[in-house]
Amino acid sequence: MRKIIHIDMDAFFASVEQRDAPELKGVPLVVCHDHPRSVVTTASYEARKYGVRSAMPLSQAKLRCPHLLVVEPHFQKYKEVSQQIHRIFHRYTDLVEPISLDEAFLDVTHNKLGIELAVDLAKKVKEDIFRETHLTASAGVSYNKLLAKIASDYRKPNGIFTVHPDKALDFIAELPIRKFWGIGPKTAATMHKMGIYKGEQLRKVSLTHLVQVFGKMGSVLFDFARGIDNRPVEAYRERKSVGCEQTFLEDLNTESKVIIALYDIVIELVERISKSKFEGHTLSLKIKWNTKSQITRSITAGKILKTKDDILPLAKYLLHQTEYRRRTIRLLGLSVSGDASHKWEEGFLDFRG
Repeated sequence: MRKIIHIDMDAFFASVEQRDAPELKGVPLVVCHDHPRSVVTTASYEARKYGVRSAMPLSQAKLRCPHLLVVEPHFQKYKEVSQQIHRIFHRYTDLVEPISLDEAFLDVTHNKLGIELAVDLAKKVKEDIFRETHLTASAGVSYNKLLAKIASDYRKPNGIFTVHPDKALDFIAELPIRKFWGIGPKTAATMHKMGIYKGEQLRKVSLTHLVQVFGKMGSVLFDFARGIDNRPVEAYRERKSVGCEQTFLEDLNTESKVIIALYDIVIELVERISKSKFEGHTLSLKIKWNTKSQITRSITAGKILKTKDDILPLAKYLLHQTEYRRRTIRLLGLSVSGDASHKWEEGFLDFRG
């Protein structure tokens, strides 16, 4: 049986800022740009006591915590600290799958130190991280990625939680649907309408019905409800897309403003494609209107898209397939992917402000 650890740094960006500026310790703060339409990237634990959370509009966060401190992000610094942490991971195993700058999966079934109990190894990793970076991490330990990921949330901050194989089904039975990895608000709302609130209720739904309602995701949910997740920890994950998007301080309400913004995003996208050496044929356009509804449009070319001359005409073509002349735009984004099956992934570069 596999031994999987999920490491999740505690309030990573905020903790790095507090570490490097002692006067910020104990202060409720968020890391993001201080603009009216900014979204909280990370909230310190002091801020979370006021109900401030990641992905919350900054304006709402300030209402919940009037004395909230806004700290500008330093992404290069976070990247350097993340690389330091990943070097620690590789002392124990080469099977490390980064999920983001602040979290990763480790397959320690056959680890370099021959440590038998995964929980003991997780403790050593956490100790190394704290000793060398002065930052804390939480760890989830189990026999697959799903349960390790969920477990890492149970003793935050600076904790360890293990889901043992013989206790997994009972653990899942009591697990709220929103705690399942991959279930967002919309899927959860659909499940609630079906009378599904916990893993135990999900387990009672047939595979056929889940697939009818949720498509391919239905079979995944069927397995998850039974503690089954056979996905390997992938030390190298092939990049599927490169993209960037921008949320505007002032909505774009004229054609000229939209075209200028689109041009700027194309230039940024070309630079990112060049740096990543990514090769893709499909261009996707994402628009979020001022009503907060959004659309995507895609087109697949007969060649690799990598230059401004490749991308700009297609981006304009996609734009003209929308109602942009009659509506007001709050967010605009472009991505290049390998094939036509690509769907827009949240988490592309979001350079607000």
